[in-house]
Amino acid sequence: MKQKVSNELSVKHLLGIKYLNESDIQLIFETADHFKEVINRSIKKVPSLRDITIANIFFENSTRTKLSFELAEKRLSADVINFSAGQSSVKKGETLIDTVNNILSMKVDMVVMRHPNPGAGIFLSKHVNAAIVNAGDGAHEHPTQALLDSYSIREKLGDVAGKNVVIVGDILHSRVALSNIFALKLQGANVKVCGPKTLLPKHVESLGVEVETDLRKALNWCDVANMLRIQNERLDISYFPTTREYTQQFGVNKALLESLDKEIVIMHPGPINRGVEITSDVADSNQSIILNQVENGVAIRMAVIYLLASKIK
Repeated sequence: MKQKVSNELSVKHLLGIKYLNESDIQLIFETADHFKEVINRSIKKVPSLRDITIANIFFENSTRTKLSFELAEKRLSADVINFSAGQSSVKKGETLIDTVNNILSMKVDMVVMRHPNPGAGIFLSKHVNAAIVNAGDGAHEHPTQALLDSYSIREKLGDVAGKNVVIVGDILHSRVALSNIFALKLQGANVKVCGPKTLLPKHVESLGVEVETDLRKALNWCDVANMLRIQNERLDISYFPTTREYTQQFGVNKALLESLDKEIVIMHPGPINRGVEITSDVADSNQSIILNQVENGVAIRMAVIYLLASKIK
């Protein structure tokens, strides 16, 4: 029996999937359904957040996530401030709280923040008077990515519950993997992780997932394969001999896909290292929903921002 969907979120901030319940996720998806219709109209804006000011504060480089949030905010008619730590007083030693409080003194209602330190959003939510959206904190969580991934599975396969999803690649350093595991399990999916043993967290089974180190077995089991990028910028030591060897063992090409017992759905959070995690003919194939994920990202972020803004008093 499906849980009744509430008309408001149970949280004031989106800090991580682990703070949400299933009803929150369903509410975000139903709201995103509405906004997906909006962004496919000829006039793509709604005046919903005309009185809300949102600051995008990115302490790490980001192109796709930042653009997606900014577009979502503008589609809702919010006022938007963009802040990049690289060109700021942070370089002069200013603290996170001082930086954000200076921005909030300009009467900002919501902060979308990406930060290299795990828990930065949680820390901030306890010290500033604004709604916080975590746009990625270190190797911890990336909740809107997990929401748009689940939403894309729901759109393609009708439901997330009962589906077999394998997450392939660098699980150890991936905030996308952790948020996806939380979101998929919450919705009743079966989850496996697959990758080199050196890139799998020691106690990953405690999250309710199974480990499979044979990619072909994992692909034959799954309905959906979410292929993660090898995060070279986070790899302080060598976790596998060469990129070529990684690709031979854990990369997906068209020949491998066509040799499987069934047709599966291919996802990737981007940016893609073409020829490493997946080849171009897989990324651009009919089995890939990578561009759908990008489009759905705007609708999901519109939904999250709209629902959190409705709780701002």
